Amino acid sequence: MKVFVVGATGQIGKHLINLIQNSEQHTVRAMVRKQEQADELGKQGVDAAVASLEGSVQDIADAAKGCDAIVFTAGSGGHTGLDKTLLIDLDGAAKTVEAAEQAGITRFVLVSALQANKRENWNQEMVPYYVAKHYADKMVEQSSLDYTIIRPGGLLNEPSTGKVSASENLERGSIAREDVAKTIFASLNSQHTVKKSFDLISGETGIEEALENL
Repeated sequence: MKVFVVGATGQIGKHLINLIQNSEQHTVRAMVRKQEQADELGKQGVDAAVASLEGSVQDIADAAKGCDAIVFTAGSGGHTGLDKTLLIDLDGAAKTVEAAEQAGITRFVLVSALQANKRENWNQEMVPYYVAKHYADKMVEQSSLDYTIIRPGGLLNEPSTGKVSASENLERGSIAREDVAKTIFASLNSQHTVKKSFDLISGETGIEEALENL
């Protein structure tokens, strides 16, 4: 399938693009905000489309046209204001859901945050961020899409272990960004993850096995 990656210039997005590029199962199209970014990806052999999460639903739908799945791994980042958290993590995700439905793309993978589904477990220092993730998740769940929602713990720039713990309800933990990307990739290949949402941290189980045990 052709996978449309939203958040392609982020760290998880870059890992995912590399995985897809090196696979024989899928091809990729990256969504980027600037033509210079598209040109740079083009030099690496990556198909890229220019569109913004702060633009229109139609722009995103046009950029994704011809793709079979969408992965939303975009985020406003820790150095922006709460306005960007709303515009990217919440409204950007909502627009991408609408764009998928408009473009007739049914497969959708959303990267959320650990325990975003349970208000009582939110990190109190990051409540606005969790509010955005909570309601973005709800929009995906209430859509017509064949969704998978992955809620990773604290993100680390460490080497992949290929071992995770995946469940509906996990204690706080962390995980390498590369292992999140590998879990996204494995989810795209697994019908078992359709209409599923789960927490994800480092663990002792291989990724494919962990997904089969959900």
